[in-house]
Amino acid sequence: MDILDLTIKQLHEGFLKKQFSSVEVTEAYLEQIEKKDKDIGAYLTITEKLAITQAKNADKIISSRKDFPLLCGLPCAIKDNILVEGEKCTAGSKILENYLAPYDATVIKKLKKDGAVILGKTNLDEFAMGASTENSAFKKTKNPNDLTRVPGGSSGGSAAAVLAKECCYALGTDTGGSIRQPASFCGVVGLKPTYGSVSRYGLVAFASSLDQAGPLAKNVEDVKIIFNVISGKDYLDATSVYYKFKESNKRIKGLKIGVPKEYFKKGIDKEVEKIIKNAIKKAEDNGAKIIEISLPNSDYALACYYILAPSEASANLARYDGIKYGFSEPAENLLGTYLKSRGNGFGPEVKRRIMLGTYSLSSGYYDAYYKKAQEVRRLIKEDFKKTFEKVDLIMGPTSPSPAFKIGERTDNPLSMYLADIYTVSVNLAGLPAISLPAGKIGKLPVGLQIIGNYFEENKILVVAGEMERMLKLT
Repeated sequence: MDILDLTIKQLHEGFLKKQFSSVEVTEAYLEQIEKKDKDIGAYLTITEKLAITQAKNADKIISSRKDFPLLCGLPCAIKDNILVEGEKCTAGSKILENYLAPYDATVIKKLKKDGAVILGKTNLDEFAMGASTENSAFKKTKNPNDLTRVPGGSSGGSAAAVLAKECCYALGTDTGGSIRQPASFCGVVGLKPTYGSVSRYGLVAFASSLDQAGPLAKNVEDVKIIFNVISGKDYLDATSVYYKFKESNKRIKGLKIGVPKEYFKKGIDKEVEKIIKNAIKKAEDNGAKIIEISLPNSDYALACYYILAPSEASANLARYDGIKYGFSEPAENLLGTYLKSRGNGFGPEVKRRIMLGTYSLSSGYYDAYYKKAQEVRRLIKEDFKKTFEKVDLIMGPTSPSPAFKIGERTDNPLSMYLADIYTVSVNLAGLPAISLPAGKIGKLPVGLQIIGNYFEENKILVVAGEMERMLKLT
């Protein structure tokens, strides 16, 4: 089997048996990037020197120990809004075009501690604001299944890199669906963890109460291994929690699975609906009890999200003023420097969201918009809380459609926002969810979303693993 097709455990076994070295694996991935990425555009920066150094260090560990970590020597890609010390971190924005990260994000520290090899930084929608990776200031990433289509967003570069075999696995971030939706569009597995289970320290902030880092990989088992490494309490992130992953003994047989009727309303592609219902039927055939549920406030999730996320973004992005760091355009006075630097440094989608957020937080509108959205957020959370008193897990589509054409939605922000209609409520509630391939429409993948209760990633991952095996049999 080709090295590039091997999973985390298969590569680990290969290292144990001395079938190949980390340097050989790393060079194979770097060759694949050189061959493929000019067409796909998954990477913004290739960190070849760092990768080879890390691979050589990993080989020393592998040759001297028999109990080295599973991720030791394995090449990965990192979304370019996660800091890797000494490397560029642009967040897909001109305003951070030449910014070098002064420290490692906590998730990177954890990967490095386990001996991971970092191949490079992947493309994203600017400041993670988007659903197609078309909002990057530097390039548009293409879907490896069909180069005329988007890979999803905002972690489109990470998802495309995994699918194109340009890395063994990747890290992304998910604020409103940015791991799960590109996983669905590209046909890989992506996990958005419970808010607080993975440290946000060293992530370029978009919306701090929603952002969460998580893995994208070839299969469910790989995602579980990566999550196990990056999760846990971090004293540098006050919102992180003491969390130890424990294997679940739950299986599909006997589980109660909720299917929200709101997720199959007008707007979902008929073929997507058919594929997802077929996957749910497979769960039922294997002993799960399927229960139709209602999440009545999910109808307001998108509107709620597009008030809260821009509000937090307008505050978080105030730090990019042309003075402290990043892009700066000199002017006659300080205000002029602020205006020119921000005006020319930010792209149109980021400006749109800053304006939306600033308006929602402004005097006279705060109660009508921001406060009201927070009240709706609480109702969405209550819907899930009541539902998980009756069911073990929730299943539904990740996205209402397969990957759309590049440029198809750029002139209509609302139709772009609708790509996240099934994912944003999970972020608003802070729940964990996974997307895994459930089928294809032609050559375009369709993702099944499995949502769990707080800190029940173990349950989600067991069921997702079973679903993966079932769906591969067809």
